[in-house]
Amino acid sequence: MIVALICVLGLVIGSFLNVVVYRSHKGLCDIYGRSRCPHCEHSLVALDLVPVFSFIFLKGRCRYCEEPISWQYLLLELGTAMAFLLLYWRFSLSPAFFVYVYYTCVLIVIFMIDLRYYVILDKISIPAILMAFILSPLVLKMNFINMIEGVFIGGGFFLLQFMVSRGRWIGGGDLRMGVLMGAMLGWPFIVPALFLAYFIGAVISLSFLAAGNKEWKRQVPLGTFLSFATFLTFLSGDILFSYYRVFSDWRLL
Repeated sequence: MIVALICVLGLVIGSFLNVVVYRSHKGLCDIYGRSRCPHCEHSLVALDLVPVFSFIFLKGRCRYCEEPISWQYLLLELGTAMAFLLLYWRFSLSPAFFVYVYYTCVLIVIFMIDLRYYVILDKISIPAILMAFILSPLVLKMNFINMIEGVFIGGGFFLLQFMVSRGRWIGGGDLRMGVLMGAMLGWPFIVPALFLAYFIGAVISLSFLAAGNKEWKRQVPLGTFLSFATFLTFLSGDILFSYYRVFSDWRLL
């Protein structure tokens, strides 16, 4: 019963996150107003907004203009539900579960906006940083010194790249993403999260380039990989850090 409720909760919140992604990028302040078709601007009714089932019932097309509905809506709803189930498997219904649900929602929004529009919005990352400074030490019982160390490592890692490249390699959004990761993960888990993000990013980027996708040669959605790696570290930070230490020791041989 709990698993079913968490799954439904994930689908509903995933539907809401779709709205946040769309309206945040468009600069719309009202995220609670009536939903509209992005093509014909027709107001959507309740039957059009049931997570997953509406997409299937409407066969992936708007009821009013019959334009295709982006697969993003379906995949983000299912992905959010899966993420919530994984968090429940890892933390059960503990206070940490609810904090990581909030963190995950922030990461999903950053993941999707950067993937689609190549930008990490300050209106998303900065409030999340402030919340992480409260939730990580108070609810997750993270040592405050470890959190500050994570912030300095995460932020400093990108600040150094920003200064060396004079802003050509990364932008300010990536720097603030590093601070957010540090506040969410702390030391030492910020280290394997950064390593994992760059590893995943390199593998996927090379795969896209080999397939002839020239867009990824010009610009890479780094925030997407950072968000995904942060979530994986929530689930298995201890294991990732142990593997990272083994890899580091091997490099030193």
